[in-house]
Amino acid sequence: MTHALHQDLWLNQAADVAVNSLTIHADRVIVHAATTSDEAGCPSCGTVSARVHSSYVRRLDDSAAGGRRVVVELRVRRFRCHERMCPRSTFVEQAAGLTFRHGRRSQGLQTALQQLALALAGRAGSRLAETFAVPVSRSTLLRLIRALPDPASPVPRVLGIDEFALRKGHVYATVLVDIETCRAVDLLPDRTVETVRSWLAGHPGVKVVCRDRSASYAEAVRLGAPDAIHVADRFHLWQNLSDAVEKTVLQHRALLREPAPPTLSTEEVVLPSVAAEPRRTGRLSDRVREQHAAVHALMEDGFSLRVIARRLGLARGTVHRLPARTIPTSCWSAAGRDAPASSTPTSPVSTSVSVRATRSPGACSRRSSSADSPGRSRSSASMSADSAQRSRTRTRPAASPLSET
Repeated sequence: MTHALHQDLWLNQAADVAVNSLTIHADRVIVHAATTSDEAGCPSCGTVSARVHSSYVRRLDDSAAGGRRVVVELRVRRFRCHERMCPRSTFVEQAAGLTFRHGRRSQGLQTALQQLALALAGRAGSRLAETFAVPVSRSTLLRLIRALPDPASPVPRVLGIDEFALRKGHVYATVLVDIETCRAVDLLPDRTVETVRSWLAGHPGVKVVCRDRSASYAEAVRLGAPDAIHVADRFHLWQNLSDAVEKTVLQHRALLREPAPPTLSTEEVVLPSVAAEPRRTGRLSDRVREQHAAVHALMEDGFSLRVIARRLGLARGTVHRLPARTIPTSCWSAAGRDAPASSTPTSPVSTSVSVRATRSPGACSRRSSSADSPGRSRSSASMSADSAQRSRTRTRPAASPLSET
């Protein structure tokens, strides 16, 4: 009774397979089975043989049972082929309804996974199969879809025929399209009359053929589908019309008048130039404003510039520069990020001097000094500003009446 129940549960679709035993583990069920047929046919020549060469065990995944993975360990035999002209000397028997060549799954599980792949494709199908205790990767599901044969499409009632280039100017092929569904029906290797005629003769039922004005396609349709109605498609009608109009215009170009010159003169519109001003906001501008306020606050408390520079961690040139201005407007353009880009090109010498001036403590004074004398070049102005800054650094400024505390 138990043996018959096991046979009916797992291998009811296979007639020549007998279940020997079951091994139940925590995560899987192993079914031990063997084939019972006395002979098998060669897959190449079809010769039936009963001479056994050897046997081995095939492991096939089957549908899960009770949330556990099922593995069928099937012992199959290898037979010898008696046909001398057959390219196979031995072959392995296949259990009808259970195995197939080079398969690692049963036919029932293979069909179920194909339907799952068609419904959910790769990743989603793999996640759902995992919940059914059938581990399978997304790549396997995609391979199952690619292995399926193409569905047989019905013969279209309205057929479109056109050519396309495999190698432009050298090799052309033919594409056949169902006009009613806008889907490609078939691809032909060339555009000869015989190829198109043979396809139409092998697929009767075409009522209307939509084509261009090619003489070869017209002849192929006349021979392959003599009752079909020939229709010129809209694209080729417009193309032929435009070609005919262009040819006519070129032939009578001498009779065409030259267009009159325009009477209204178009005035050039000059946009007013907007003076570039330094930004009032920005990280550097805010930092300079905070330094300016801190320096003036300490000066009001009676500290000297040297002590202020030490307390604020600033360079002495920066501290000497800030007290002379009530609002640090001239220092806002010291940073390249907050200053507007100049529209005039600068020389390599002036660029290098400007970069050094921006990174040094007395950048604002040097830039203002060079801006006060526009007649001089940028390089000479920057060099003069450097020398003036060095002299001011060596000499204590007279504007500071406070003494060091």
